Amino acid sequence: MDETGSETQPGYGVGPWPGEWPTDEHYDPELLAHGDTRNVIDRYRYWRMDAIVADLDTHRHPFHVAIENWQHDMNIGSIVRSANAFLADTVHIIGRRRWNKRGAMVTDRYQHVVHHPDVAAFTAWAAGEGIPIIAVDNVGEAVPVDRAALPERCVLLFGQEGPGLSDEALAAASGHIEITQYGSTRSINASAAAAVVMYEWCRRYA
Repeated sequence: MDETGSETQPGYGVGPWPGEWPTDEHYDPELLAHGDTRNVIDRYRYWRMDAIVADLDTHRHPFHVAIENWQHDMNIGSIVRSANAFLADTVHIIGRRRWNKRGAMVTDRYQHVVHHPDVAAFTAWAAGEGIPIIAVDNVGEAVPVDRAALPERCVLLFGQEGPGLSDEALAAASGHIEITQYGSTRSINASAAAAVVMYEWCRRYA
């Protein structure tokens, strides 16, 4: 991302469109004229950003991701980036509205992100949508994710780095899962944990 906030990948991408320009509405005249150095897959080269989002919306996966954000967790940007990579429906930020977007590497522009002021509001949203909440934390009777009954339509709830999920969030969940570890530490980085669980969902259903 350059100093103006534009999404760029120096040394990557494609130059100006060679020859006669395509006329499809999803193409961006500026990108056709000057090239496309964004970090997007080849399918979306030269596309307008809103056209990319609209196309993604036609085949997003039916799982959501939620993160508690009481201490301005630095992992949220990376989790949003992974949510985009695994084509999650929506990312839900619970708690503080502000979060550091640098780690998202501009993927928040393609990923739906909504805010809930507290766990109660988030739980009410999930109940209204009929979406089960699956808490990811290595506490209590959590089931290893590779053996857990992971619903196809669900919201995966992650805690912040260090304290993990709050008691209120754990109580709101209908299922509790964890990631099996083999080393000496009790937990792994929150953004790494989110990527592992999202991949497991995709391995089963995508």
